[in-house]
Amino acid sequence: MAKKEIRLYKCSECGYQSQTFMGKCPKCGSWGTLEQEAQPAVSHGPLNEPVRAAVPISGLEVEEQERIPSGIDELDRVLGGGWVRGGVTLLGGEPGVGKSTLLLQVCAEMAKRGERVIYISGEESSGQLALRGRRLGLMTPGLDLLCESDLPSSLAAAEKYGYGFMVIDSVQAFRADSESGWAGSPNQVKGVAAMAVDTAKRCSIPTVLVGHITKQGQIAGPKLLEHLVDVVLLFSGEQNSPNRLLRAEKNRYGSTEELGIFEMSDKGLSAVNDPSRLYWNGTDLGSSGVSIAMTLEGSRALAAEIQALACPTPFPYPKRTARGVDVNRLQLLLAVLERRCGVATRASDVYLNVAGGLTLKDPAADLGICASLASAAADIELPSDVCFIGEVGLAGEVRPCARTPLRIKEAARLGFTRAVISRRTPKETYPIETLKISSLREIVDLFLKR
Repeated sequence: MAKKEIRLYKCSECGYQSQTFMGKCPKCGSWGTLEQEAQPAVSHGPLNEPVRAAVPISGLEVEEQERIPSGIDELDRVLGGGWVRGGVTLLGGEPGVGKSTLLLQVCAEMAKRGERVIYISGEESSGQLALRGRRLGLMTPGLDLLCESDLPSSLAAAEKYGYGFMVIDSVQAFRADSESGWAGSPNQVKGVAAMAVDTAKRCSIPTVLVGHITKQGQIAGPKLLEHLVDVVLLFSGEQNSPNRLLRAEKNRYGSTEELGIFEMSDKGLSAVNDPSRLYWNGTDLGSSGVSIAMTLEGSRALAAEIQALACPTPFPYPKRTARGVDVNRLQLLLAVLERRCGVATRASDVYLNVAGGLTLKDPAADLGICASLASAAADIELPSDVCFIGEVGLAGEVRPCARTPLRIKEAARLGFTRAVISRRTPKETYPIETLKISSLREIVDLFLKR
């Protein structure tokens, strides 16, 4: 039976398909991304091709992935132990956040251990990179620079001379001859990434692709780019703060829950050895609305200082402002406090802030947030030697959270003498006193009674 050819239009951003051409993709809203492609219809005739038998998973041999340390412990923590041979990592971040600085430091550390490293740049000249390397003290033998826009010849050089690590900065600066459009367009980004992935897999070279960030905080280019690579890292930081955070959005070789924390200085990026001191300075301001929640970022416990402020509003609709906590989460916990504990904030503007620019996603921070909000509403100071660990439900119940002993151990190291936890937490011996509660109302009875 003859195959009938069907014309389809496919969005290069999200993969949406349509049989009619449209200027704007109805799924992702991108303009000019629908391209015509020919796709043969499925033939219903007899199958003349040989059928390949499936292999049971129990009969396959599992090979352990060899890890190559990057030389920077915080980066290895996020990667899951180091680079994987043939693995491709996409590193995204805003301009000026320190992506190139981090990768230059990684290249220098790997070159010191005898690895041959190549840094391919399509955005900066070799003189600019050498000037930065001299300023940071990274003039290490074994680190080679290749600054040109011809990616095929650059990849051929990396393959020919047997490099053990490769950086391509950036994926939006190069052009693939097999694709149409200008450098940085969705087709070109897809083609450049495919060439880099093919070389990395074929030659077993750990490769890092640098990607730009859009205004929405997402990696620029088609979403297919993130599917092509093995690891996606996001490097972020406040413009007025020297702190930088490294997170894994995708990791085929490890966890995506780990957090790497760096500090930027004139000597480059350095690891923050005590992140709890970064988000909590240990000072007692003697103010209401301040509480300490012990949160978990991957395998690391942190002390997060939560600050709340409630003041009467002159407007019919009070404001709800949150920084470091989702505003919907703030409104939910305010509703639980009013309904279950009688803490009314309907006539007050409520402001919530997590000190140090930390973003709290751990549900175990609920109890600390509620304690801070209740303290601000009652204008009563909480004890400075108490930390809070627990998730809060809509019924006002306090639920246990994962890895409570690790959190309490970190709290004891920081000098706290008491920890408020759920009564349903498994019984263990803790280094500090634990106050076990069942409901959120007990927080009010314990600390907020005049």
